Amino acid sequence: MTKIVFFRSGGSFYGFEEQGHADYDEAGQDILCAALSAMTMLIINTVEVAYASDVDYQIDEGATNIRVRSKAALAEFEDDERKRYAVSGLFMSYYYQICDLLEEYYENLDVEIKDIDWV
Repeated sequence: MTKIVFFRSGGSFYGFEEQGHADYDEAGQDILCAALSAMTMLIINTVEVAYASDVDYQIDEGATNIRVRSKAALAEFEDDERKRYAVSGLFMSYYYQICDLLEEYYENLDVEIKDIDWV
């Protein structure tokens, strides 16, 4: 099972952490794992390239642990309100996409939100 924890501060999503294998199918054939990986890289590339903002990410394939965060989603680090809204909205969109996937893959995914300040 893949557990995904989303980080939120003051109502703004600013990151997430994924742990574990989805175990929907064999390695290399797991469409759920492929979907999670593709969406994660889309978020990293969009924040970094399209929004020209720093994104802190760590990918440990051996331990199946991925952590992605961006200060650009938070008012205390980013002055541009539009950029904050866009970056936070990207993380929030991923949260809602995962919630939709839960309907079919409830045995393979677990999701939660943690309201914590940037650490």
